[in-house]
Amino acid sequence: MTSALAIHDGVAVIALDNPPVNGLSHALRCSIVDAVAEVNLNENIVAAVLIGAALPFSGGADITEFGTPKSWEQPDLVAVIEAVEASAKPVVAAIAGVALGGGLELALGCHARVALRNARVGLPEVKLGLLPGAGGTQRLPRLVGVETALDLITSGRLLPAGAAELKGMFAALVEPDEDLLEVASSIARSVARSGDLPSISSLPPAQPRPEIFDAARARLSRSGERYPALPEIIAAVEAATVLDFAAGMEVEKSAFKRLIETDVSKALRHGFLAERRASHVRAIGADVGVRRLDTAAVIGAGLMGTGIAQCLAAAGIEVTLLETSEQATVRSEKSVDDVLGRAVAKGRLTAKQAEAQKALIRWTTDYGDLRNVDIAIEAVFESLEAKRAVFEELDRNLRPGAILASNTSTLDLNAIAAFTQRPADVVGTHFFSPANVMRLLEVVRGDRTAPDVVKTAMQFGRRIGKVSVLSGVCDGFIGNRMVEEYFRQAMFLVEEGALPFEVDEALEEFGFSMGPFKVADLAGLDIGWSIRKRRAQERPDMPYSPVLDGLCEQGRFGQKTKAGVYLYADGRTAVRDPEVERSIAAFSQSQNIARREISKSEIVDRCVLALVNEGAKILEEGIAQRASDIDVVYLAGYGFPDFRGGPMFHADSVGLDKVVERMTVFERLQTRDPAFWRPAPLLQHLVSTHSNFADWTNRSAMENL
Repeated sequence: MTSALAIHDGVAVIALDNPPVNGLSHALRCSIVDAVAEVNLNENIVAAVLIGAALPFSGGADITEFGTPKSWEQPDLVAVIEAVEASAKPVVAAIAGVALGGGLELALGCHARVALRNARVGLPEVKLGLLPGAGGTQRLPRLVGVETALDLITSGRLLPAGAAELKGMFAALVEPDEDLLEVASSIARSVARSGDLPSISSLPPAQPRPEIFDAARARLSRSGERYPALPEIIAAVEAATVLDFAAGMEVEKSAFKRLIETDVSKALRHGFLAERRASHVRAIGADVGVRRLDTAAVIGAGLMGTGIAQCLAAAGIEVTLLETSEQATVRSEKSVDDVLGRAVAKGRLTAKQAEAQKALIRWTTDYGDLRNVDIAIEAVFESLEAKRAVFEELDRNLRPGAILASNTSTLDLNAIAAFTQRPADVVGTHFFSPANVMRLLEVVRGDRTAPDVVKTAMQFGRRIGKVSVLSGVCDGFIGNRMVEEYFRQAMFLVEEGALPFEVDEALEEFGFSMGPFKVADLAGLDIGWSIRKRRAQERPDMPYSPVLDGLCEQGRFGQKTKAGVYLYADGRTAVRDPEVERSIAAFSQSQNIARREISKSEIVDRCVLALVNEGAKILEEGIAQRASDIDVVYLAGYGFPDFRGGPMFHADSVGLDKVVERMTVFERLQTRDPAFWRPAPLLQHLVSTHSNFADWTNRSAMENL
C-alpha cells in the first residue's frame, strides 16, 4: 500500500498508494507505521516526506472498510498518528489534491505540512453524523484557533490550503507549477537540522473568547436536536481549551463511540455509501467503453433547458441552446446573465470565471447547427407530440453515434426512442428544477438503449456534478412515480379532516424541507392538475382527490399567481387562507366524508409509508437496481431528511413488520383508495422471511414467492 522507500539526499519518501483517493485502509495504516519504523532505523535517512503516490494526499477513511471490523483493527488511525508524531526523525506531510477527515488528521500529526495552494482540506465527519476521531478536535483548535476550528468542524466545509483561515497550518504553500516533493523535502531537511520536532499536541490549549461556546450552542441549538454530532463537537473543541491533550483525546474518543451508534449517524453513513453505490450499473462490465462527450446541445431554452445549459457550461462543456423563437432566446440569455451575476455578487465565481462560462453557451434557432454535437438533451414541454417533433429533427440532423437524451419526467422513453431510427442511442436524462442547483439526475434506460450509452450517461452526470441514479421505464420513473402516491395521500388526508398547514407542519417536523402543499404551490398547482386530468383518461380506476381542482379553476396556481393553497402577498411567504380552509370543509361535506381529527403521526406515516409501498413495487418490477438507489433519489432530489437515510432505509429502521401493521390500519381508515394499502408482494415477502430492503439486492429473491 506504500511504495518501497525512495531516499533522496537523506529524505525518505513515504508514498501513500491506495487508489483512487488513498483511503486509510488497514493495510495502508500498517504500511505507514512500518515505513516510519524503517525511517528511524536507517542511518542514511534524516527525515521523511509523507505524500500521495497519485494526486490526492488522502480522502480519509477507506469507504470499502466502512463499518467493518477492519476499520477498527490495530493500528487504528490514532495509533498511526502517534507513531508519526513520536518519530525521532521529522515527518513532513506534502499535500496535493485533498486532505480530508482522517487524511487531514494524519497531516496534523506530522511535524510540518506543505501543500499545493489549490489543495483542499477539511474535516467533514459531521456530514456522517460523527466528529473527527483521531485528534482533529484537539489539534486543529491549537493550530488555527478555536473559532476557525469550530466553524470548519461543525460545517464540514472544505477550504483551499491558501485560505486565510488556515494561516499557520502550513510551513509553505506551493504553486501548481512548482515541485511539491522538492519543497517538502527541503523543509524536512531544515527541520532535521534544527533538531526541533514540533508537535501540535504539545502546544498549550487554545484560549478563546469566553462566550464563543455559548454562542455556538445557541446558533446550532435547533440543528443539534436533529444532528447530535454538533453539540458533541462543541464539547470536544471546548475540552481542547481547558484540558491537556491526553484528556481532550479521551473526550473526543468517548463522543465518537457514542455518535457512531446513533440512528442519525447510521442514516447519514447509509446515504453517503448509497450515493457511491448508485453509480455502479449491474450487468454492464468494465469492458464496456464510453462515448466522447465534449460538446452538447439543449433543445428548449425555457427555465429547465437554460438551467441544464448552465450546468454543462459550469463543467466546461461547450453547449448550443436551441429555441424556435428569438424572443425565447433573449429571455434565456438574460436568465444566464442573472444567475452568473448573482454568483459573482456572492463570491461563488469571479467575473472572469462567469465570463468564461457564458462564452461556452451559444444560442441558435437552426437544427443544422447541432450536426456535430456529441449529445443533445431535449427539454421541451411534457407532451409526447412535442417530443416527437424534436426527436425526429435530432434524428435527421445529428451525426451517427451522438447520444439523444430526453429530459422527460413521466413520459414513456421507449415511445420517444421509437420516433428515431436509432433507439440504441436514446436515453433519459431527467434533471430536477432548477437544473443548475439540484443534485439529482435520473438516467433512464430504455428497452433498446445501448450499454455504452447508459454507462456514458451515468459518467456524464458525475462530470457535471450530479448524483446519477439509474431507472427503468415506467410512468414517473423512480422519483415522480413514488411522489405521486405521497401527494395522493396528502390530499386524502385533507379530505378526511386535516388542513393543508397541518399536513405541511407534520412533515416538516419529520424533517422534510417543505411540506407537500408548499411544494405544490412552489411547482405550480396547474402541474398536478394536468397530471390528474391525464390520469382520469389513462387510469380511470385510480382514485384521486379533486380537493384542489377548484383552486386551479379559479386560476390559483401557487406562488406564481400569489395564491394557491396558501396566499403569497410577497410572492414567497406562505400564509394560511381561511377561505381555502372553509372550501375544503365544504368539499368534504359535499362528498359525505365525516371530517375527523388526524394526528401528526398518522399524517407522517400515511405520506412516508406511501413512498415505501410504491418503492417496494418499483424494486419488485426491476425499475430500480437496489433499495439504496431509491433512497438516493429521495435524499438528492425530493428533500427527504438526510438524518433519516431515505424512505427505504427509514422503513428498515422502523421495522418492516411494523410498517405492514400500520398499512393494515390505513387500509381500514381510508375511504377513497383502501386497496393501495395492501402491502406490495415484495414487502410481504421480506416480512415473512424476517429480511429487509437492504438485504434484497436482485430479482432472484422474488422467484420463490
